[in-house]
Amino acid sequence: MSSELTTEELVAIAVALEEDENKIQKKRKYSVHPLNKERKRKGQFHLIYDDLRVYPEKFFSYYRMSMLAFDELLSIVKSNLLKMENFKNDTITPEERLTITMKYLSTGATFNQLHLDFLIGKSTVRVIIKKTLSVIWKNLQPLEMPEPTKDVWIQTAEGFYNNANFPNCLGAVDGKHIRITNPAKSGSDYFNYKHFFSIILMALVDSNYCFLSIDVGAYGREGDPNVFKKSPLGKKLYDRQLDIPLPNDDDSVEQPFVIVGDEAFALHENLLRPYPRKNLDLKKKIFNMRLTRARRYVECTFGILANKWRVFHTPILVEPEFATLIVKAACVIHNFVRRRDGVEYEDTLHCPFESISSETNLARGSTISARDVRDYFATYFDSPKGKLDWQYNAVH
Repeated sequence: MSSELTTEELVAIAVALEEDENKIQKKRKYSVHPLNKERKRKGQFHLIYDDLRVYPEKFFSYYRMSMLAFDELLSIVKSNLLKMENFKNDTITPEERLTITMKYLSTGATFNQLHLDFLIGKSTVRVIIKKTLSVIWKNLQPLEMPEPTKDVWIQTAEGFYNNANFPNCLGAVDGKHIRITNPAKSGSDYFNYKHFFSIILMALVDSNYCFLSIDVGAYGREGDPNVFKKSPLGKKLYDRQLDIPLPNDDDSVEQPFVIVGDEAFALHENLLRPYPRKNLDLKKKIFNMRLTRARRYVECTFGILANKWRVFHTPILVEPEFATLIVKAACVIHNFVRRRDGVEYEDTLHCPFESISSETNLARGSTISARDVRDYFATYFDSPKGKLDWQYNAVH
């Protein structure tokens, strides 16, 4: 049976396409909406940008970063933003593109709301945000979130020792659900155990509330152990390719460098999790408390991220690929701003992210050496050299 179309069928298809085109043109009343033609006179950027620069505190409130940080960020991405195409032969400057993108991240406003605020087409707003976030990630990631080296690990460990009294800690790891809208034809892949759609942000952070490594985009139905093992960081950890410093020699007992996580993670010689909560003696209770004290840095980091960039307060209304880019860019901007502006008190308030279940897909197999490492830390925290004066009261 021939698969070629007859002349009559080709004519019918052509007629149908022409009718569809006519319908589209009838629906589009304007090639450029009259409101959008007023952008340079009434658009939010053109109305307030110069005025905001006169008042640094108002600038910070609007952009969620200082003027110095914004200008530095602009200088880093400007050349790439200049290469982006202009729309309708009307130049949209890098300053305006970056402003629209920061406004989206800081408020979580819909593309339609930003269209009305900046008087730029809704589809154009979407394109601007997506391309600007891509430029930000490409340019900032090597500067603000490079692959950790041995020197970075040592510096991170010093920070955790000074700030959390936890020796040889390479970082705190955890995974968080990022709410998204229901992706088309995704089945149940993004539907998590708490009955909403999400992608997962798996992150390792330091004691300065900065991200050392992230992996974004895993299905919401997956659990911490699976996501971590599949991440670049997890693969390198288990393949012994993280360039981790050699253990310290303390009284002829090796105290290796470790990452700290919650009970969802599998115990490993370089990844500590708490002791199971049943039948704990005092030494194990102290270890769990000390580990939790160090691990909370990752929870605080998530909280700062979410409360500064409030796009995370509600489901992200884009497809998973775009949502992944939003999360990656927000994390690297978080590092950039944190290292220049510090942390505002209001940024540290409640985090709306949902923790990944510690009861799903747990990999509980542990090696003897990993248990020995945990026992060594427990003994150290209960020793005269490693104990804190107040820790015994904290566990009673």
